[in-house]
Amino acid sequence: MNETLVTVVGNVATRPEFRKTPTGVPVARFRLATTARRWDRERGGWSDGHTSFYTVWAWRQLGENVVASVGVGEPLLVQGRLRVREEERDGQRWISADVDAIACGHDLTRGTSAFRRLSAARPELMVPNSAAGAGESPAGDPLAALSG
Repeated sequence: MNETLVTVVGNVATRPEFRKTPTGVPVARFRLATTARRWDRERGGWSDGHTSFYTVWAWRQLGENVVASVGVGEPLLVQGRLRVREEERDGQRWISADVDAIACGHDLTRGTSAFRRLSAARPELMVPNSAAGAGESPAGDPLAALSG
C-alpha cells in the first residue's frame, strides 16, 4: 500500500483532546498550524505566507504522551501518514488534511524541552498539562464518538 508520509513543523493551535474509542483505544486529537515564511528582498525582512491547519491524531501511548506534554502555542514537529478527507456537510463540500502521527516532539530550534521516560512504577508522570488546571483526568473525557 502506498502511503504519503509527511513531517509538519508548526504550532499547536488547539488543546489536545483525549478520548478512547468504543473498543478502549486511547487517542488524542489537536490542530497544528504551519505558516510558510519567505525572505522579502524588497522589504529586507521575513514575511508570512499562507497558514495551513492539520488535524493530528495520536494513537495509543503516543496520544497519552501528547496530552501530558503538549500545550497550545508550543512549537512541534509531527511525522505521520497524511490523510485527505472529503465530506459534505449542510450541502457544502469540505476537504480536510489529517495526519495520523507516528512521532511528535517539540521543535528544539525554538526552545528547550525536558524528556521524562515513562515508568510503570510512576504513573503520576502521566498527568496531562492541559487537564491539570481544569481538574479533569484525560480518561474521564466525555467527548462523543470519533470522527474519521
